[in-house]
Parts: sequence; structure tokens; C-alpha cells
Amino acid sequence: MTNSSRPVAVFDLDNTLADTAHRQHFLEAKPRDWTASFAAAPQDPPLVEGVSLALKSAEDCDIAYLSGRPARCRRDTLDWLTTHGLPQGRLYLRRNGDRRPARFTKLEILRELARRCDIRVLVDDDELVCQDAERAGFTVVRARWAFPSAALEAAQESEGRT
Repeated sequence: MTNSSRPVAVFDLDNTLADTAHRQHFLEAKPRDWTASFAAAPQDPPLVEGVSLALKSAEDCDIAYLSGRPARCRRDTLDWLTTHGLPQGRLYLRRNGDRRPARFTKLEILRELARRCDIRVLVDDDELVCQDAERAGFTVVRARWAFPSAALEAAQESEGRT
């Protein structure tokens, strides 16, 4: 965060800022092809609603990005954020090999971040993440502008991959 006195708006990536529809077939395959799915992530088109909200939020908040993507996706993710004109912000990813559901990993990171700064809002598409964050006292905006993916939802909860 560049200025600790500003509140922080936290944004998820997949199906919040990035449209993952073109790579869902990798998650519908048996077994799921995570390597191919993450390799295709740099081609995700931006979701206008999410990007607009991030840009608007940056007017009075610092921005943080919180994704269930593994740490090995850091460079591609940072490049994607820059390419699509998103505000600068710290990127939080799950540790490689951490397979806990996103609702656990994200809430752990949110709580840690809240010890250092005021979190104004979390914007995420994962209903379980949103519910747990609200129960923990965070303000949440549900990103419902992407086409829902049953395969992605199952992966977020059962396989802890995104």
C-alpha cells in the first residue's frame, strides 16, 4: 500500500476482473487441467464492470488484489493487470501447494491485511468467500457480472486451486 492512511479496496481476479470463460473447458475435463488453465490466464479478457469498479475505487482507496491463483502465476498476473490498465496495488496469491478452499486462504490473508490497514471492501465472485468475509465483519461486493461457472466454483471449494 502506498499510503497507509487510505482505506484499501480488495479485488479478486478470476470472474471479478478477468473473464475466465475461454478457459473453463480445462476445468470441466476429467482430470482438470490446471496447468493449461493457468497458462491460458494471460489471455483472459477484462470484465468491464470489475475494471470500472477498481478504477473508481482507486480514487479514494489503495488497491489490493487477492486471488486463489498459486504464487507461480505472479508474473503473468502482474503483467495482465498492467496490460489492462488496472490500478497499481499489492498482489496476494496463495502459496504454491496450498490446496485449502479459497474461503479459508482468502479470509486468512484479509485478516492479516486488516491488522495493518482499514479494508473498505472486498469484491469477489465466490459466494462462500463473500459469506465468510461478511461473517468476519468485512464489507463485501459480490461480483455477479461474469457468467457463472460450476466447474470453477467446485474447484475453488474442493480443490483449492483458484
